Amino acid sequence: MQTQIETLGWTLEQWQLAQQDDQGWQRLQALLSALPSPAEDPAWIDLASSNELHLQWQQLQELRAAGESLPLLGVPFAIKDNIDAAGWPTTAACTAFSYTAAEDATVVARLKAAGAVLIGKTNLDQFATGLVGTRSPYGAVPNTFNPAYVSGGSSSGSASVVARGLVPFALGTDTAGSGRVPAGFNNLVGLKPTRGWFSNKGVVPACRTLDCVSVFALTVDDAVQVSHILGAEQDLDDAFSRRSPQSAAVGMPERPRLAIPAQLEFFGDTAMQAAFEQARSELAPLAELVEIDFTPFSELAALLYQGPWVAERTHAVGALVQQPDAMDPVVHAIVSKGGEYTALDAFAAEYRRQELARCIQLQLQQVDALVVPTSPTLRTLAAMQQEPLLYNAQFGTYTNFTNLADLCALALPAPFRSDGLPAGITLIANAWQDFALADFGRRWQQQLALPLGATDQAFKPSDVTSKPVAPGAVRVAVVGAHLRGMPLNFQLTNRQASFVEATQTAPEYRLYALANTMPPKPGLARVAEKGASILVELWDVPLANFGAFVAEIPEPLGIGNLLLQDGRSVKGFICEPLALCSAKDITHFGGWRAYIADLKKSQETLV
Repeated sequence: MQTQIETLGWTLEQWQLAQQDDQGWQRLQALLSALPSPAEDPAWIDLASSNELHLQWQQLQELRAAGESLPLLGVPFAIKDNIDAAGWPTTAACTAFSYTAAEDATVVARLKAAGAVLIGKTNLDQFATGLVGTRSPYGAVPNTFNPAYVSGGSSSGSASVVARGLVPFALGTDTAGSGRVPAGFNNLVGLKPTRGWFSNKGVVPACRTLDCVSVFALTVDDAVQVSHILGAEQDLDDAFSRRSPQSAAVGMPERPRLAIPAQLEFFGDTAMQAAFEQARSELAPLAELVEIDFTPFSELAALLYQGPWVAERTHAVGALVQQPDAMDPVVHAIVSKGGEYTALDAFAAEYRRQELARCIQLQLQQVDALVVPTSPTLRTLAAMQQEPLLYNAQFGTYTNFTNLADLCALALPAPFRSDGLPAGITLIANAWQDFALADFGRRWQQQLALPLGATDQAFKPSDVTSKPVAPGAVRVAVVGAHLRGMPLNFQLTNRQASFVEATQTAPEYRLYALANTMPPKPGLARVAEKGASILVELWDVPLANFGAFVAEIPEPLGIGNLLLQDGRSVKGFICEPLALCSAKDITHFGGWRAYIADLKKSQETLV
């Protein structure tokens, strides 16, 4: 019988804070002992033994003693069982395929190097072929809200253990939607990165040209923190790994333009349709919604299983395709068709894929993102047995095209259906817009404040005050006319900069209102004595756009180094001392906003 887990429903941030005490090992032991075995819980295929867990803990203590930075110290995580972990079996949910991995997949190695502890490997649709969570000899994984319904797949187990709060995050994979559909069915965040951002080395391929490792988490902030670690640098040992460009967007405008398909299909699922309409109403205050023609998206989605990309799955399965008794019958029926396609078919389909992808990418350049239902429908386990291919195809209506068109995506919790089941939405954008999607995803999750996963834990905005700098970005402190709502803020947002936080300088500065500037601008000066803390905002500016931003800064202002109250040093606005001679000292206001508000009040009084 499962015992109560003290850490149930903890976010990544809560785990990080807790594991700073001297009870980290005991906490992990308690979690492992409380987890039901794979025989009792079909979400798991394998769990760490107490000895395996202790060995990982000892290795972390050695790294800690050596002074290594361990941002995920003692945080447990799980991985889909098509991802290698040294010394663990990798099954891809096929016992005849199983082998013991000699080394960690790159993504696992990076998480361990950051201090995370692998607690178990999770169930999946065999060979990651399916969006349902039922095609496994280890059992069907039920929906975490109603066990009569499917969990979604293929990353079914990873979604289940995160939704139930057993671990704060887990890795899945996503070729056709496997990292998004289970997130939508279980009230989770599912981050499907730009192809090649996360390494696939050590991952059993489904369609090698399309596969992505994905992240399931309870919050957007948690998923982003994991992505910083997984995508820290290009993996040259993975031929499909790519480097994030310096021009990658790291934020969205305050009121972005979001596209919505002009024609939406829900296959008669009125509960899902009503839930998406409610989500649309919730989006309206946050974004401008514009309808677009979804035809090229639908045509491209159909190519994934109705075209020669099925042959990639046949290639991945190898000789097992000749052993139908060793495979799930539905999976075998799909992958066995790969041999029917010729090289001529493959090239013809690739040419059409490129044409459709270009059309889609040009459409998405006109907006900040596309928003769609994560899935148009949700089915019971019993119904899925009756129509395993048809209903699976329906689940992929708004997911199958994404990797074919080289897009990134972020699945998000959304208003629930009238029957109490989850109904997520997904944001989709061109490649390398991952952090821009996350920027809006944070706002969305904060607005809805839904409970976390299938737990009873309430959503709370992150307390982390020092968020990592987005890759390929420069963190800049702004103090005056570039603040949100101020007249020059557009110079940041037009360059796809992302707001990070409001904070204060160290108490070593004085603030001045400069003379004869339009719009009015402040000057900030560091002083040896009688300094004060001044309110500033931190923004991450894409490195490729940083030079153009700096070029617009007029004298006597410039960019230098600014010291914050918590000891961090960032780039920020500084002022030539000569200009301060004619400036007004406004330090006592504590920040530019308070001064401008007082100035307007004085002007209104005079009128």
